[in-house]
Amino acid sequence: MNSNIDDLRYIRSTMERSTKFLSLSGISGVVAGLVALCGAFIAYLIMTRSFAVTGIIIYDLLILAAIVLVCACSVGIYFSVRKAKKIGAKFWTPVTFQLIKDAGVPLVVGGLFSLILVYQGYFGMTASTMLIFYGIALINAGARTYRDIKILGACEIVLGLLAGIFIGNGLILWAMGFGVLHIVYGIVMYMKYDAKSDKANG
Repeated sequence: MNSNIDDLRYIRSTMERSTKFLSLSGISGVVAGLVALCGAFIAYLIMTRSFAVTGIIIYDLLILAAIVLVCACSVGIYFSVRKAKKIGAKFWTPVTFQLIKDAGVPLVVGGLFSLILVYQGYFGMTASTMLIFYGIALINAGARTYRDIKILGACEIVLGLLAGIFIGNGLILWAMGFGVLHIVYGIVMYMKYDAKSDKANG
């Protein structure tokens, strides 16, 4: 009986690995959240003219956004690759590319729409737009990875809607969505999934 249960668990695990991306790391969520909080703080300094690079606020914010995006993506890839090695799985698989496609479409569209808003002078709606499209991307990606990510996506959308209502608090809500929520999500994911694999491999 025990042997049959073990066999079923192995089959289930094998099927999940072939159809789902299970290398998302909780640590990457925490670090990405910290990066976002640092970015939000620097953005505040730029907006209050306490810090400048080009001397033009909008250019400085765009440069900062690009840096934060690159750092967050790099951190995510690094820790996810490391987790994949720990659990003996491949990082780059057909599921990985499908996940990127599922999340990438709303992310690219949201990014381009945010740039259009900036170009048209609707600066106050950029935080709302970024949070909403990011939330949609996470919900799309949830079918290819842990279901918990859909909850994070829904929370991001709610914050995005609030940012659209309370425009003056856009930066705070952006920091909560990309910073605080990521840290909380990362801790929960680590305790729920990563800690178990670390113990098994330790």
